[in-house]
Amino acid sequence: MYISRNMEQWNAFVNVLRSSFEQGKEQDLLTLLLTADERDALGLRLQIIVQLLDKKVSQREIQQSLNTSAATITRGSNMIKQMDPDFMEWVKAHTETDTQNHTA
Repeated sequence: MYISRNMEQWNAFVNVLRSSFEQGKEQDLLTLLLTADERDALGLRLQIIVQLLDKKVSQREIQQSLNTSAATITRGSNMIKQMDPDFMEWVKAHTETDTQNHTA
């Protein structure tokens, strides 16, 4: 699976991101690196993945409820198919927990 054109830069980013979480500085780092639109796009992408994994509504309904394009939903669906099923179970478990914590 294609990850990055420059694996050295990608790995450096992952290492800094890991350190930021370990030190409680993840919000600051992500705010520094991402524009508000990019942060919103990541949040949208997560919501798409959560709803696709939930399998309660169609891709068209997800598109309409999140006010996004069919292509964006399709990209999320295609990535789910490419990822390791065990990892996708982990994502589902962690997003369900996070969603429950935010609605409680």
